[in-house]
Amino acid sequence: MQKEQIQNRGVSLRTVHKCLIVGAVIISALMFFSTYQLSSSFRGLAETSEQQIALRKAARELMDASDYLTEKVQRFCVQGDMQFLDAYFAEAFEANHREEAIATMSGGSGTEAALAKLQEAMNGSLALMEREYYAMRLVIEARGYTEYPELLRSVVLSAGDQALVPEEKMRRAAEMVHDGEYYRQKDLIRENMKASLDELEQMAYETDATALSSLKDEMLLVRLVIGLQTAGIFFMVWLTSRLGIHPVLNAVERIKADSPIPEVGANEFRYLARTYNKMYEVYKRSLEHLNFKASHDELTGAYNRAGYDLLLSSIDPSTTYMILFDVDNFKSINDTCGHETGDKVLIRLVEVLKSNFRSDDYICRIGGDEFIVFMVHSTEQQRDLISSKIQQINKDLAVSADGLPAVSVSVGIMHGANAANVRDLFEKTDEAMYRAKRNGKHTYSFYSE
Repeated sequence: MQKEQIQNRGVSLRTVHKCLIVGAVIISALMFFSTYQLSSSFRGLAETSEQQIALRKAARELMDASDYLTEKVQRFCVQGDMQFLDAYFAEAFEANHREEAIATMSGGSGTEAALAKLQEAMNGSLALMEREYYAMRLVIEARGYTEYPELLRSVVLSAGDQALVPEEKMRRAAEMVHDGEYYRQKDLIRENMKASLDELEQMAYETDATALSSLKDEMLLVRLVIGLQTAGIFFMVWLTSRLGIHPVLNAVERIKADSPIPEVGANEFRYLARTYNKMYEVYKRSLEHLNFKASHDELTGAYNRAGYDLLLSSIDPSTTYMILFDVDNFKSINDTCGHETGDKVLIRLVEVLKSNFRSDDYICRIGGDEFIVFMVHSTEQQRDLISSKIQQINKDLAVSADGLPAVSVSVGIMHGANAANVRDLFEKTDEAMYRAKRNGKHTYSFYSE
């Protein structure tokens, strides 16, 4: 009788079932809460990262706009072509990229220090424009232009500058936008820009540290739920590990390695991975675009002036040939065939240069129709090789293609081992190129003392 009573008091399957259901509901509720918190944190991190990307992009756009204005005013003061003046004022008063950068920064939270530095850079850029206006007015006076922006009419030249002959006014204008004082002001703008970016980087670091701390706390809750699942139901542990923990851990490692997150695991995590991957892809594309655009010529794909300056600071002049190409009679091509044809001629020239030089060599566009090739890792004994390359380039350009006129180039060549510094290297290469021009064009000249 007693044995039967003990057997009757045994654990009921219904009770076990109910307990399992209650446990599953509790664990599911905990899991839902923890994944919801984790999803919210990831969304917050994504939004913060997007804001940081936008702020840094805005900061760099101000410098890009300042450099663009510098390029246009320098080209106008050297060449006197009104298209560069028009482009300058279109950027300064129509595109308003600098003002947009300030507005974007102003809309961010916690950006006061970075905004202050960016505003200083903006003020420096505006101050530099006064100098540029004066230089442009000199060019206008020298060239006798009568139609130009109203803003420049208020610029008054000094008596000494007003008395200069046109050639001296052009020279004075070019000096004002190329001398040490001009670049000193540009350097101040860059320093403030760098300070602004440093502030943004510090803000991003602190924000990420806070988000990471929050994520660690939420991950602790997830692990606790997993422990309960392991103790209660082995299958739930296996399922949760497969759909939740492993993808999260893998995602953390991928984030540390700066790579996309695999879209695996639970639906919530797949959503987070897709969101992160989209943000990651946009960020990478934006970064690559900015880097490429900042250092390459939009028309030809060659390095631009900024890229040229960067290369000058990184190459070894003692093992490098500087080769300066200038298209013969390029102005007449623009005048007779139109600027669109002139642009296509420049594009074709770069293609011909690429086909005749190594992939390790660097091609830079430093002016309207002036290109420099850095032939790196080269000795002075390669003069014959360079001569044959230039002769082949002129042969290629002499053949009309795709309706483009036949052209030729005059070339100056100088090995960096014979130059005192990079400035001396360029000046001597430029001198050699003009010697080739004087010798009838369609030829080349090595610099000689």
